[in-house]
Amino acid sequence: MVRPHLPLNALRAFEASARHLSFTRAAIELSVTQAAVSHQVKALEERLGSPLFRRLPRGLSLTDEGQALLPTLREAFDRIAGVLEQFEGGHVREVLNVGAVGTFAVGWLIERLPEFQRANPFVDLRLSTNNNRVDIAAEGLDFAIRFGDGAWHGTEAGRLFAAPLSVLCVPEIAARLAGPQDLHAETLLRSYRADEWPSWFEAAGVAPPPVKGPVFDSSRTMVEAALLGIGVALAPPLMFRRQLGDGAIVQPFETTVTNGSYWLTSLKSSTPTPATRAFRAWILDAARPYADEAAPRSR
Repeated sequence: MVRPHLPLNALRAFEASARHLSFTRAAIELSVTQAAVSHQVKALEERLGSPLFRRLPRGLSLTDEGQALLPTLREAFDRIAGVLEQFEGGHVREVLNVGAVGTFAVGWLIERLPEFQRANPFVDLRLSTNNNRVDIAAEGLDFAIRFGDGAWHGTEAGRLFAAPLSVLCVPEIAARLAGPQDLHAETLLRSYRADEWPSWFEAAGVAPPPVKGPVFDSSRTMVEAALLGIGVALAPPLMFRRQLGDGAIVQPFETTVTNGSYWLTSLKSSTPTPATRAFRAWILDAARPYADEAAPRSR
């Protein structure tokens, strides 16, 4: 494609002036004089044969032609800036988009990311969180870290480690729990997986009560409710080591039950890149010590 000569300085002057609706503020941003900005915009208007601004006593307003031109320029300059930001030390940085279950991201992944970045400075990692419902292709993700059985259509899944569930609550509630049967008198906080509490009570050798507590879409929010004393959570202690370590919550019973693992998933159709290879190798290695650390226990 042969492009006509693009008046880049004039386009930059227009885009900055349109954002600020001021030649003066645009000049400050571009480190030139107000007269230079005004001249560049006037030259662009003459080239296009259309006025782009209405000059008002107290500033500027865009004409219809200016409003039509601005979005395209803004997107183009943002994309250029985004590419230039990927260069560091004379080398381009590769963007890596990772989505993770919020509980896993906060409870395990984030504190380890500096280690990954030190080993792989060429990777520009972008982390988003979800509640286990994710569409890798639609969200433009290279990886999604999910909780479940590893069977997701069209994806390649590498097991990281299991996340056994146990009872977590504030010390004040734990003080009145002599045994699992005493949980019958407490508010039991629930996830959307209805089988978790019945499975835990079965492992503890106690008949499950009717569970009518609030329902949460993640262990993270459930434990936040437990920290406020709203009820008793059934969540993975591995993901809440900091809270357990400082005594904000306690695990009153050793019994645990597991109904899934965390998995690193990606589309089978995706093409490996240096960044995806580096992240896959790093996280599988980092997760290895935890793979068999917390097997389910009964009473």
